[in-house]
Amino acid sequence: MEVLKKIFFAAMLFYTCSAAYAQSGSTALQKAFKNSYANETKQNYQAAINDITPYYADNNYETNLRLGWLYYSSKNYTAAENYYAKAVNLKPNSIEAKFGYVKPLSVLERWDKVIAQYNAIIKLDAQNTQANYWLGVINYNRKQYEAAIKYLSKVTTLYPFDYDGNHMLGWSYLFAGRKAEARASFEKALLIKPEDTSSADGLNKSK
Repeated sequence: MEVLKKIFFAAMLFYTCSAAYAQSGSTALQKAFKNSYANETKQNYQAAINDITPYYADNNYETNLRLGWLYYSSKNYTAAENYYAKAVNLKPNSIEAKFGYVKPLSVLERWDKVIAQYNAIIKLDAQNTQANYWLGVINYNRKQYEAAIKYLSKVTTLYPFDYDGNHMLGWSYLFAGRKAEARASFEKALLIKPEDTSSADGLNKSK
């Protein structure tokens, strides 16, 4: 019985020490993030990065996400891509990590990877307007107008009085040869921005 008591005491001591250590580590990380935010506000990105680095771990989602953003802000896009990729891999269902990952990928013009991230977001959230809008824009820029219409139509279905969605949908319809639908989109865009020159130009071209 005495042996069992000693084992129990040792286990409790280990648990108490482990809990205290974990709490201490959590407090230190919170302080590191607080300092990092303060340095970011001053646009001192390297200092903000240095605040996080001592607590970095490959398997920690939050530090990878934070470093991804800070390296992106400091225009080190390759490093940002690396950290955001790790964050995405750590939490595959994270939409915030995918949107973060898209930022350096876009600057680096890695469009196939950008498209893959937007498609992954839509797979998780079919009604995500930001992902649908930018997929529409990318397809428009690639002159794949019917594909652009598919994505932009989702945006205007959810937000019928959205300027960006109607404006880009109008141009997509126009270049797809669907002038009547283009006119309707441009007319709606001009209700939102009555003096918009791009929508006015599109409307004239769709007559």
